[in-house]
Amino acid sequence: MAPQISNTYITMRTIFSLLAIFALAFTNLAQAQDKVEITIEGNDRMQFNMDEIKVEAGQTVVLTLKHVGKLPAAAMGHNWVLLTEGTDIQKFGAAAAKAADNGYVPEGSDQVITTTELIGGGQETTIEFTAPEAGTYDFICSFPGHYALMKGKFIVE
Repeated sequence: MAPQISNTYITMRTIFSLLAIFALAFTNLAQAQDKVEITIEGNDRMQFNMDEIKVEAGQTVVLTLKHVGKLPAAAMGHNWVLLTEGTDIQKFGAAAAKAADNGYVPEGSDQVITTTELIGGGQETTIEFTAPEAGTYDFICSFPGHYALMKGKFIVE
């Protein structure tokens, strides 16, 4: 005579299986919210394809800058520079123009939270950083003159 399995056992096993699936899904969702991936493009007309980025404080940000133009870095280089709150963009841009040897980012500046390298047409670069505390920050391309058009807000909630 074969042993019998009760309906209670089958129901409990199903409930535990579903709970395990939900727990795993919730864990993956929580991990996904800890990291955000952003791709921003710059072109040969001195434009970013977005002027606002929103993230959460403390999130890991993986930002990829793609130069979708064709001109080389010497003629139409692009970078992505995240500035501290309250930075005067025009003054920073003037200082950056004198920093050609450092990718047009003033060396040792306390106004830079993070930056990508300077790239030319067809290239891309990726950085990873932790989003700063809640606030509204400016981002720019610091290649000479580009900051007037290539800028936006990095909003941390």
